[in-house]
Amino acid sequence: MKISTKVLAAVVVFVGFAGPAAAQVPAAVVEDVQGKVSGAEFMDYVAPGKKIELGPAAMVVLGYMKSCWRETITGVGTVIVGAEESKVHLGEVKAAKVNCDPGHSHNVDQEFGDSAATSFRGIEETGVEPRLTLYGLSPFFETTGRGTLVVERLDVRGERYDINLASASLLRHRFYDFGRNGVSLKPGGIYAASLGPSRTVFVIDRRAEPGSTPIIGRLVRLQ
Repeated sequence: MKISTKVLAAVVVFVGFAGPAAAQVPAAVVEDVQGKVSGAEFMDYVAPGKKIELGPAAMVVLGYMKSCWRETITGVGTVIVGAEESKVHLGEVKAAKVNCDPGHSHNVDQEFGDSAATSFRGIEETGVEPRLTLYGLSPFFETTGRGTLVVERLDVRGERYDINLASASLLRHRFYDFGRNGVSLKPGGIYAASLGPSRTVFVIDRRAEPGSTPIIGRLVRLQ
């Protein structure tokens, strides 16, 4: 079967556009940066193939959103972001699995039986199915940086937070950290977060920890 020149050209053009687009899907979030680091800033989303350079006494922390693999990389070296973990030349790496929701869904790993039960009871009590499980008591919100962020508990009445983002202490003009501001939610609680037309429902794992725990385990995106 012969393929016309026009069809072949179209296929080549399609592949040329599809390849780079697929390569730009973020794999990790930059949770922390210290010292002289080029190629990454705090709360950047980085895709596989991204190159990060570390200078003397520098540090970068990467949280991989799919694998829940968290790396702290220090010292002079080069980091190449992968799909689930980094390739590091010269720098020192300390890495470990952390609790996170790789699918940004309500599904809970079977080993956390209590959390799964919480999610099920939440559907019965609130009529709303959580889309995300958080493993830290203090969510880390990504917002537009405008308007009022409202966080309200759904399964128990009386707990609500209204944050005026215009006057709040935002990180990089669009991130609001409950941990940084001393706010903790309740283990097992089901909450709705809304900002303008954006809304998401999440459940706090019963084993969630307080404080500034890994960001990939408590990240909520409201865009």
